[in-house]
Amino acid sequence: MRVTLFDYGAGNIHSLAKALATAAHAEVRVQTDPVKALDTDVLVLPGVGAFGAAAARLEPGREQMRQALERGLPCLGICLGMQLLFEGSEEGEGRGLGLFKGRVTRLRAKHVPHIGWNSVEEDTAVQGARLDTVYYAHSFVCRAEEPGEVVGWTSHEEDRFPASVRRGKVLGVQFHPEKSSASGVRFVQAFLQEVAP
Repeated sequence: MRVTLFDYGAGNIHSLAKALATAAHAEVRVQTDPVKALDTDVLVLPGVGAFGAAAARLEPGREQMRQALERGLPCLGICLGMQLLFEGSEEGEGRGLGLFKGRVTRLRAKHVPHIGWNSVEEDTAVQGARLDTVYYAHSFVCRAEEPGEVVGWTSHEEDRFPASVRRGKVLGVQFHPEKSSASGVRFVQAFLQEVAP
């Protein structure tokens, strides 16, 4: 299985690539060109960085990527990667892929960013890979307009927001599975096995 990380200048590429290789026994590569990144079995949108800068790197291949995901290319979006699956963000300029309806807004909490271990409620993201506690590091969250696409929830202070969204073979998670110990690696492995060609 070929797994491609689309590198839009975000951090954490190395540890994520290592976790993916461990989880999937797959050929993991990193690609900075959004169109070339689509020549893969599974696309991964990594999770550290700012929305505006990432959207700018995505823009030259935004429509091709959206069409590929609509046609069934499996994709895992992590944290910022999940946010790029939505229409836009108040964090910065630029358009997301718009695969999920809704926008990304700042956490409604006194203590931001939300960093550390927290629960996932009503987790149905991946069959047989239920997560109870995972690692979060973010200041912005997705406000999904289609409740049926939310497959996991979490809360920080009084703000309840999607921990994960799913549409077909496209899964977005606000948490970092690669930083969530063995259960996070198992979660990634289960997803990759589920969507494998």
